[in-house]
Amino acid sequence: MFSLTVRDHMMIAHSFRGEIFGPAQALHGATYVVDVTFERPELDSDDLIVDIGLASEVLKQVLADFNMKNLDDIEAFRGRNTTTEFMARQVFERLAAAVKAGHLGSTGAGLTGMKVTLGESHLAWASFHGSL
Repeated sequence: MFSLTVRDHMMIAHSFRGEIFGPAQALHGATYVVDVTFERPELDSDDLIVDIGLASEVLKQVLADFNMKNLDDIEAFRGRNTTTEFMARQVFERLAAAVKAGHLGSTGAGLTGMKVTLGESHLAWASFHGSL
């Protein structure tokens, strides 16, 4: 299996519900390093996994929905704790939709899997991995 990873970041604000979150129940911010790994079993006719430029551009577009926003204000997230794990899946689902819509060009057609990792710090990160 071949893989290629692109990286970006997003800065968000949010709060959590539940005693398990302690002081994070109050509004706070986070800057996530976002790594997206694209997978395919064989290289395409140009010996690529995916066009890095397109992948970076589409990732930036997906992250724009969240970057510099308070996630508590996003209607689709009402009643949810926007944990790192939860947000990894949200980014994955939006990127998967972009792949299926052809936004990664012809190289995106051969992708079979993707992994989205959000790094909270150098000590903690969470990922969502799935098939395309």
